[in-house]
Amino acid sequence: MSLLLSSNDALAETLGLRPDSEVLALALTHSSYAAEHHVASNERLEFLGDAVVDLAVADLIVRDYPDLDEGASSVTRSRVVNEASLARAATRLDLARYVRIGKGVVKEQGIERPSLLADTFESVVAALYLERGYEVAKAFVQDALREDIAHASALTDTLDPKTRLRQWAHAHGHEAPVYELFSEGPSHETIFQATVRVGGRVLGSGRAPSKKRAETLAAANAWESRNDA
Repeated sequence: MSLLLSSNDALAETLGLRPDSEVLALALTHSSYAAEHHVASNERLEFLGDAVVDLAVADLIVRDYPDLDEGASSVTRSRVVNEASLARAATRLDLARYVRIGKGVVKEQGIERPSLLADTFESVVAALYLERGYEVAKAFVQDALREDIAHASALTDTLDPKTRLRQWAHAHGHEAPVYELFSEGPSHETIFQATVRVGGRVLGSGRAPSKKRAETLAAANAWESRNDA
């Protein structure tokens, strides 16, 4: 048994997809449900949707905020393309009504977990991309996140995350942050995992298709998790 509070009709209408779309149904199938029912989950769609969201947000930033340099643009994107922001977008779309989850997640009342909601948002974006193409998926993402992007871009602290973290480390008597990079996957789909240490402690990590992006995300995460000591 899964938690399925609504048919897909209303969501499909919002997205411009057929109610019986198999791709949409897959996008709304959490791994917990898939494991119990021996069907495919939305995990591969999450992977694709993550890339579409990242590109769509970057596109809007470049087009609508020409005064932001590369560092400020990267900070703005990192403030928007993250679990908390995407979970809020999923909540605004009421995706929790539609996603199929397993008994364990139902029991734990895990349907509102930010990670689950963010992953579902990415999967739905991927379904749009596959069914209707990139331009439609891009427009959907930009409409869903436009206000978040405007807010993030207006924040005064727009230093590049690595610069900001380095300055903070220096101000607190630490050596410069140390980054470690690992890669996985085939050469044409390599994913980089970066961790950053300050004062010997791992403060953040980032995962992205490029070394620079992975380190930037690691620095941004370190900044968010830092303390004042």
